[in-house]
Amino acid sequence: MERPAWAPPGIDISVPSVSRVYDYYLGGSHNFEVDREAARKAMEYLPGLPKIMQANRAFMRRAVRYAVSEGITQFLDIGSGIPTFGNVHEVAQSAAPGARVVYVDHDPVAVAHSRAVLEGNDHADVLAADLRKPQDILTAPETGALLDLDRPVALLLVAVLHFVQDCDEPHRVLAELRDALAPGSLLILTHASYEGIPLPQERAGGAVAVYKDIRNPLIMRSREEVTRFFDGFDVLEPGVVPMPRWRPENPVDQEDPYAFSGFAGVGRKA
Repeated sequence: MERPAWAPPGIDISVPSVSRVYDYYLGGSHNFEVDREAARKAMEYLPGLPKIMQANRAFMRRAVRYAVSEGITQFLDIGSGIPTFGNVHEVAQSAAPGARVVYVDHDPVAVAHSRAVLEGNDHADVLAADLRKPQDILTAPETGALLDLDRPVALLLVAVLHFVQDCDEPHRVLAELRDALAPGSLLILTHASYEGIPLPQERAGGAVAVYKDIRNPLIMRSREEVTRFFDGFDVLEPGVVPMPRWRPENPVDQEDPYAFSGFAGVGRKA
């Protein structure tokens, strides 16, 4: 297999990665044939996957702009993936030039690309760490250098919690992160769900099985289960809703039906 020049040394390019599959859905170029194969297989069951990812990114950008409008200029984006156009630092820093962003991912490809993209940007950095070990993130020198946890921070968990299985205690993880944040901090979250997918669950389940096959199980949770992640936060209007329905900038009825798969919400720590 031809190893592209941008692939960091030491990574196994014969195994698909969630962040590279996601990059492929978004039309990025930092993915291998093995990732494209997994993506195409998932799309056989759920052809609207790229649309779901686009709706996810569009929500993230609206939520980041909202955070800046509320005076928040510090962002901690966990499970940030491979930087594609319109990433958090671009959105935040175009609205507030001094905004500070720490990206966190455990995929070495995502981390290597983020480093390359952020070169020369003194207000953004990337950290190789795992959401399931929040103390590693909170105590990392990169976090300490850029973020003041005594002031409000926007914590982004966008399309990442559905890769955390119940046995890895996502609620404990979230509680640890929440308790480290100052009052007024925001939680910006999206999560996959069978609710809203314009296909029978059995059919959509075929795409979920592909993720299981690539050793990254996708945990589909109900709206009620997703809402529980906001324990300790006041959920802002309009609540935990399909992604296009969160403070839309364009008419929602023009959205592709697949865009309504899964849920998004923003909460404020009291």
